[in-house]
Amino acid sequence: MISDSSRRPQALSFRNHDRDLAGLTYVYAVLSRRAGGVSVGINLNPNNACNWHCAYCQVPGLVRGKAPEIDLAKLEDELHGFLGDLVQGEWMLRFVPQDMRVIRDIAFSGNGEPTSAKAFPEAIELAIRLRAEFGLAAEQVPLRLITNGSLMGQPDVLAAVGRLAEAGGEVWFKVDAGTAEGIERVNGVQLEPASVARNLARCAAACPTWVQTCMFRWDGAGPSAADIEAYLALLEMADLSRLEGVLLYGLARQSMQPEASHLSALSAEELEAIAGHMRKKGLTVRVSP
Repeated sequence: MISDSSRRPQALSFRNHDRDLAGLTYVYAVLSRRAGGVSVGINLNPNNACNWHCAYCQVPGLVRGKAPEIDLAKLEDELHGFLGDLVQGEWMLRFVPQDMRVIRDIAFSGNGEPTSAKAFPEAIELAIRLRAEFGLAAEQVPLRLITNGSLMGQPDVLAAVGRLAEAGGEVWFKVDAGTAEGIERVNGVQLEPASVARNLARCAAACPTWVQTCMFRWDGAGPSAADIEAYLALLEMADLSRLEGVLLYGLARQSMQPEASHLSALSAEELEAIAGHMRKKGLTVRVSP
């Protein structure tokens, strides 16, 4: 069950994404702007290790690497206890604003790339089983994978994504830039756009896939027209018709990375203008400033 921490945490908010609030290793909850309610998170990277280094990442002490060995028994115990407290207990009353007391999803997201965990396929099966045990319908509480998509070329990862689709789930696939230079600056990796597009196409063929995109100012300059064109060209390489759409969002919380001083938020109007360019390509776009 939920840990009885001696500290008194504040209620969840869009700016308070404290993953220690539940006092657990693998399971946490946040208020998700994009999901519109409580997102039950599964963090398979409690070691704060990721194979990318995104400039806007809010994880303190982020290091390069992959997920550690996962204690599946502990993960099951934590998820079972937490879902029980959400559905049958008073956790919502204690920590969630009244108008947001609804479970919107169970999301594989955390302090690194979740698909880097060897136990990722088993963790998917575990979440599917426990969701059913608590009577949470797939159409009301979907399973989501929030990923940088870098490991979609691995057969076991792609098979697990297919299983997610069978369970009525979806993927939120990170694409923040459309040039090699932009990808390296924002995501801290050396990748060609064509490589990202191939993985995006693989993912979209296996499971309903939204593109998740963060845009902001770098040293005061927002994305240029050429930046937006390159971004859209990358999505076109992956086949726009296969995509569910784009989740376009801005900076709501402070980056914990050394690059933080370069970053500042775009206005809601600026994000909507960028979304307009995307919609001209026939894409569905949801904007979260």
